[in-house]
Amino acid sequence: MNLRVFGLTVVREMSYAVGRMPGMEWRPWLTRWSDEWVRSADAEPDPELARTRWLGFGPAAEDAVAAAEERIGMRLPPSYREFLLTTDGWRDAGIFVWRMRDTSDIGWLRDIEPYWADSWAELCDDDRQEGTCLSRGLLISRDADAGILFLDPGDAGADGEWAAYSLFSWRAAPPERFPSFFALMEDLYAQFHRMRKPDGEVRDAWDATVEQARLDALAGRIDGVEETLAKAEEFGSDRATALRAQLQLFLDRPAGQSLGRLVSPHFMLDGFVTDPLFTEEFLPLLFAQHAENTSPNTNSVLQSAMIADRPDFHLLVGEYQARLRRGEPHMTYGNPEFDALVRAAVDEHGDDPDALWQDVEAAFAHWRPRSADHIAPVALLADPAVAAALTPERRRALISRPRGDHQ
Repeated sequence: MNLRVFGLTVVREMSYAVGRMPGMEWRPWLTRWSDEWVRSADAEPDPELARTRWLGFGPAAEDAVAAAEERIGMRLPPSYREFLLTTDGWRDAGIFVWRMRDTSDIGWLRDIEPYWADSWAELCDDDRQEGTCLSRGLLISRDADAGILFLDPGDAGADGEWAAYSLFSWRAAPPERFPSFFALMEDLYAQFHRMRKPDGEVRDAWDATVEQARLDALAGRIDGVEETLAKAEEFGSDRATALRAQLQLFLDRPAGQSLGRLVSPHFMLDGFVTDPLFTEEFLPLLFAQHAENTSPNTNSVLQSAMIADRPDFHLLVGEYQARLRRGEPHMTYGNPEFDALVRAAVDEHGDDPDALWQDVEAAFAHWRPRSADHIAPVALLADPAVAAALTPERRRALISRPRGDHQ
């Protein structure tokens, strides 16, 4: 089966895409999810779970679903209805929802948990009809970490699906909206993968997708690549983060969040802190951005990273600062041939952005990646003169060219 991911096609026999096509069933995907959950559990799972390898329960009878619909006075949306007919309830949806409701106890949020409907109403920016998504919400979660999952019949699509929401008090943000219950479950599944990183076909498929995205980027085929990498990030691919941050810097997209992830203690890409991609490309850029940060109330990415307990990163920063204090060369623009050409261009045209751009553009044919995941000349942006010459249009022009071995 073909899995469509933002324009890239991963040809795999995966049941992940349940619900995307007519006739697809919930059971194969939920079975895979359950098996991955059991295999990746931190502690020995409940004996029944270990035996059945099933996070769900028995399917709801049609009569039970009909009774629930009669109780709430509405027919349930298609994806949620089919879910209940597959499993009447669910355990461990994502990481923070431990038990979902079943046909016996789904009900209106305002009746079951009026605290959420009343105390959090101001977070709902909703003018579709009377009330808010919270006051209209159908509560579908039972036990969670200071949060709820709910559906909104007042926000229904042409396909009959109701908008679905997750809301957690510790997130300090409005309820997160999804176009359907199925889309909500997709997000919870991705969250599970992001946090647990289970081995298996799904992770292998995303690894293959990320590798193809890297090759496409180097070949200049950038349309859709950044979006694909963003989806891979949702599934916990740290490699996708390293690649996506480079593209964002050259596609005029906000890159602060991706750069922050690169220096987070939770970023686990093996060897990244000592990779030239980080030490020779990203680190000089972080220092340059820090020097440009004039807001006294906002930390730079570098400042925020220094707060975290990450000795390896602190050591690199200290060594870089020492080179700056000693007046030693602290960065190169890239591989030696490219570096020499750019240095000559900066020396000659440092105060003429258009002439500098012409020389950098000509030199780019000699650019080569420093390491396997290096796909863009990030170090250019660490020099204020070169960065000023690289307008958004010029940055895109560079990144759209075949480069390295793909020329």
